[in-house]
Amino acid sequence: MKVLVIGTGAREHALCRSLSQDPSVGELHCAPGNAGIARVATLHPVDQLDGAAVTALARQLGADLVVIGPEAPLVAGVAEPLRAAGIPVFGPGKEAAQLEGSKAFAKDVMAAAGVPTARSYVCTTEQEAAAALDAFGAPYVVKDDGLAAGKGVVVTGDRAAALEHAVACGRVVIEEYLDGPEVSLFAITDGTTVLPLVPAQDFKRALDGDQGPNTGGMGAYSPLPWAPEGLVAEVLESVLQPTVDELRHRGTPFSGLLYAGLALTSRGTRVIEFNARFGDPETQVVLARLRTPLAGVLLAAANGTLGGLEPLRWSDEAAVTVVMASEGYPADPRTGDPIAGLDAAEADGTAFVLHAGTRPGPDGEVLTAGGRVLSVTAVGADLAEARAKAYAGVAEISFKGAQHRTDIAAKAAQ
Repeated sequence: MKVLVIGTGAREHALCRSLSQDPSVGELHCAPGNAGIARVATLHPVDQLDGAAVTALARQLGADLVVIGPEAPLVAGVAEPLRAAGIPVFGPGKEAAQLEGSKAFAKDVMAAAGVPTARSYVCTTEQEAAAALDAFGAPYVVKDDGLAAGKGVVVTGDRAAALEHAVACGRVVIEEYLDGPEVSLFAITDGTTVLPLVPAQDFKRALDGDQGPNTGGMGAYSPLPWAPEGLVAEVLESVLQPTVDELRHRGTPFSGLLYAGLALTSRGTRVIEFNARFGDPETQVVLARLRTPLAGVLLAAANGTLGGLEPLRWSDEAAVTVVMASEGYPADPRTGDPIAGLDAAEADGTAFVLHAGTRPGPDGEVLTAGGRVLSVTAVGADLAEARAKAYAGVAEISFKGAQHRTDIAAKAAQ
């Protein structure tokens, strides 16, 4: 197979790493990619939001499968011209991708499908937002209705800060606060069959102890030893399958990766949000545990033949990923600094480094090029071992102002 992956981040590096290990993949390409992906795939410069350009590249390469990684190209409708050209594509079309592109649309789908979620109001004025905040009380949860790269959500006890965020966003969803631990559950679907993956947990706050601002994610781990037995089956029945069925009934079938962000509340499992693609950094740990070759699964989803696959095979080992971010992230990340220690972090084979915000420098060095720079990932017999290996890898890497959380998976590993 010739596979083309679209995107530039650590999620795409994780996908490319898994695809590069799949014996059925003869050629692997990525557009535009990053400095780390260049080690396992051939890179191509392309505007990932330009469906015509992506389709032209896929045709030129003779791609058998195109995997769209980030949310922005999906919401922009990049999958449509690929499908129109007869090229199998993993990722939903523009209308179905509104499940992530619009929080209000997602709430409407959940209501129609009977999916349990937080009570909410859609607000477009300061007056509406103020009334919704008062209706629910603190802690206040305010979500930008559109795409915000994982940083459009404010959860705060400060009413003034919540209202300020609502006004700045324009159109928001304000909802009741959901207590309890959070779980990320991915599912691969062809629009009819839904194939759940293993659960993971990510860490959205910038600082240890879940302090600081929301980020795109500072680390993740899998499995979840504290998760209730039967959680995946429950979520498949009450959340994932009803959502996929509802979108198919609307005439906008969802084919690709459906990501359910869940809260295990005192009143049962509730959906916090949906995403229309693999999550970052959870993908890094989920794919590290996947033993079934990835390309055939993604192709089956693209071709509508997922129901004919054998059950996925998983490692019993644990995986932990720690994100290394730039100075100033998430507000104003510093970029352009050389990164040292990348080879040393991977030298003994116990950890591997997935690039996110990196680019090659003029003298062959790797430079920082974004807020989240690297994901250092490791697998071990249990979470404690995987965690120790991941942090050993982190300790080998340095760049000016580098920051990371020190408590990823710490409680779960005890």
